[in-house]
Amino acid sequence: MTEGAPVALVELVRHLDQAKIDRYAQVSGDHNPLHVDPAFAARTQFGGTVAHGMLLLAYVSEALARAWGRRWLEGGRLRARFRLPARPGDALTVRVLPRGSASCLVEVLDGKGQVLVSAEAEAAETPASPPRKGGDTPG
Repeated sequence: MTEGAPVALVELVRHLDQAKIDRYAQVSGDHNPLHVDPAFAARTQFGGTVAHGMLLLAYVSEALARAWGRRWLEGGRLRARFRLPARPGDALTVRVLPRGSASCLVEVLDGKGQVLVSAEAEAAETPASPPRKGGDTPG
């Protein structure tokens, strides 16, 4: 890290393997052979299977929930750009870098330090009020 570089609010590490990609395909219903069929994926421009983009964003959301809690879960916004594919065997690092009390930069890096996803996130100013006990009737 260089002098003056921001310290990550959260740094989350996840190890990606084909079994995780396959499980994500099962729960998401996205069985695109690019993700789940190594023989098919080997014949594509990627040369092998790649993770679903939304799986990577799930890791991003997990990191943002750790950083901001309810402020993320109840009104956070994200603008993301997919730069490179994530592959089985990658050790992924999600870094949440502060830009203020309610905004940050997010990066998903592979084990070589390549940026796979870059994003900007904003937290809600305050979390929504919890519902009152007993419905809408005061007291």
